[in-house]
Amino acid sequence: ALLSAKGVNIEVQALIGIKNQLKDPHGVLKNWDQYSVDPCSFTMITCSSDNFVTGLEAPSQNLSGLLAPSIGNLTSLETILLQNNIITGPIPAEIGNLASLKTLDLSGNNFYGEIPPSVGHLESLQYLRLNNNTLSGPFPTASTNLSHLVFLDLSYNNLSGPIPGSLARTYNIVGNPLICAANTEKDCYGTAPMPMTYNLSQGTPPMKAKSHKFAVAFGAVTGCMSFLFLAAGFLFWWRQRRNRQILFDDEDQHMDNVSLGNVRRFQFRELQVATEKFSSKNILGKGGFGHVYRGQLPDGTLVAVKRLKDGNAAGGESQFKTEVEMISLAVHRNLLRILGFCMTATERLLVYPYMSNGSVASRLKGQ
Repeated sequence: ALLSAKGVNIEVQALIGIKNQLKDPHGVLKNWDQYSVDPCSFTMITCSSDNFVTGLEAPSQNLSGLLAPSIGNLTSLETILLQNNIITGPIPAEIGNLASLKTLDLSGNNFYGEIPPSVGHLESLQYLRLNNNTLSGPFPTASTNLSHLVFLDLSYNNLSGPIPGSLARTYNIVGNPLICAANTEKDCYGTAPMPMTYNLSQGTPPMKAKSHKFAVAFGAVTGCMSFLFLAAGFLFWWRQRRNRQILFDDEDQHMDNVSLGNVRRFQFRELQVATEKFSSKNILGKGGFGHVYRGQLPDGTLVAVKRLKDGNAAGGESQFKTEVEMISLAVHRNLLRILGFCMTATERLLVYPYMSNGSVASRLKGQ
């Protein structure tokens, strides 16, 4: 369903269009390959279980240039996080095609021009941040369709015209001197954040002093108790998880480095350090089995660490050991030979040599 008439993945085409319009000084989009058949292997991309692109998340990456209109072809997108970059130009009107979009954060960039009216058609939108740009003009009149909007931040732009006070439960329009919301001038202008607990157009009824004090005291006590319960629950969860991060082979822990013939057995902490705690910037690929990370061992050896999704699936220790033994027996000049593995109560990992020449798909395409 995602293939064009020429057999090219439409979402890959859309992402390459975005990449071509951006300047990427840190190379975070380096593995966005126009010949790829699977955009889910791209860095900064999140996919659904059906392999549709649902997230574009590249905040604070020093990206500049323009946001390409092809973003409108990623029709399954639910999250766009491009805040704190240096992206300029107008916000593409095609963004209004993203009917499933729930989170849009373009704050802290250099976008200019008007907010496209199509933004008012994003009926699933819950979180919208466009603050700290140089946007001008009125807020789209179609914004009344944004019935699910919970948070809105348009602060520090040069917007004009009224913004409905009931548009979002929490909002901020500070730093827009031309804005007037629902004819309440005292709330339209100023240097303090807008009230977060009531609509600009409605205000709040006065409260009696005693009831106000009681409400404050009750809220403080409830908040403290909730915090203590949460802290205790988190501590219990952390200790349980820590206790489970042990090797299955308790009787042979002194042989952590040698197991299953010549296949090395790594400690989980060793692979955590090698991959910088499985940092997203080290992801080489994603698939149904899990994620593959680039890592560097203490001796400088580069490795590819495959972190399996179902680390504690049925079958347990014996099945995983059998699989490792079988893989270690597969020796061929065109196959990667396994270097080692790691097995804890909740994790299953395989370690291979790192191959720097890209994917098989790129080779088959002659790139």
